[in-house]
Parts: sequence; structure tokens; C-alpha cells
Amino acid sequence: MLVTVDNVTYYRKKTKGAIVIDQINALLPQTQCGRCGFKGCRPYAEAIASGQADINQCPPGGDEGVIELANLLGMKPKPLNTQFGIYKPRHIALIIEQDCIGCAKCIAVCPVDAILGAAKFMHTVIASECTGCELCVAPCPVDCIIMKPLISNNDTGDGSVRNKYDQAQLARRRYEARCLRQEKDTAEKAERAKKKKEALTNI
Repeated sequence: MLVTVDNVTYYRKKTKGAIVIDQINALLPQTQCGRCGFKGCRPYAEAIASGQADINQCPPGGDEGVIELANLLGMKPKPLNTQFGIYKPRHIALIIEQDCIGCAKCIAVCPVDAILGAAKFMHTVIASECTGCELCVAPCPVDCIIMKPLISNNDTGDGSVRNKYDQAQLARRRYEARCLRQEKDTAEKAERAKKKKEALTNI
């Protein structure tokens, strides 16, 4: 069923009563870069399904990604909306190791835990896991992170090859695992704070 909301036409398809958010999300590149205007690929998929976003807001997916979404949703393809950025071939982050001061700011923002290191020690990028989101570049206080172009979209940066769908699903799993870990850490921190407050109250 085609629905128009605020001049945005989208396709609402129900399978067992649920909007096909998972199918939309499966076609997104899982960079979690936020260029689409949403905090990750799944929120963008949810926004497409609800009519809050159009299908052409994902620069990493490019025109090919727009076509795949259009085919899934029974819509006519449209050009990528350059308001959200332009398509670029895949890049991965590279840390200039001799310039790294070990501030760990890049580790904190990497959505797929593709950066290894510890405070005051040199960091490095796991090339095969990097999604090219570029979120680590801006926080670096010494500009020691650059984006390195890959030979092809199937190149992983470590000499191996992985098709884009496998890359995306691996990135999604790593992102979801990171989110679960952060939720657990937050809950544990809250529990410790609660116990500390109770202990102080009982003194």
C-alpha cells in the first residue's frame, strides 16, 4: 500500500501484522554513520517504514541502495538526495600510529568496535571490521586518523574479499553486540550507584 505523508511517498507492507523494518534494514550498508539524519541504520529503516524519511537519504548506499529499497517497497527509484551527502567508494580508517597519543576518543565513537587500544597507548584499526563511517575522524585531537580508499567495495582492507551483504551483516552484528554491552555497562553502573547510595543512607 502506497501512503503519502508530508509529500513523502512510502510503501507500507505488513507481514504477520509487522511493518517490514527488518527487510529494509537488511538492505542498508550498516555503517551506522548517521548521515541519513538518524542515529543508525535501523532507526533510518524504521523512519522509512513509518513515512518519516525517504528511501534516498543514505550516501554510503548510493544509487544502488536506493534502487534496492525501491524494488523492495514497490516504488520508483530516485536519485540520491545530496542534501545528506554524496556517494563515495568504500574507505576505511587508518591511524597514523606515530602520531597517536592514546586519547581513546576514537574508540569511544566507533560503532562496531573496530579500533583497538588503551588510554595512553597507540591505537590501531581492525581494517576488515571498519565500516568507513568516519565518526572517528573528527574527535581525534591530533588529526592522526585518515580515510584510506579501498580497491573495491568488496575489499576488506586486509587483503581478503567479502561481498557487500556479508560485510553489512557482520557490521550489524558487531554494532548490536556493542549496543548490548553498553546497555549492560549502563545498568551495572546504575546498580552500583544505587547500592552505594543505599549504603550511605544506612550509615
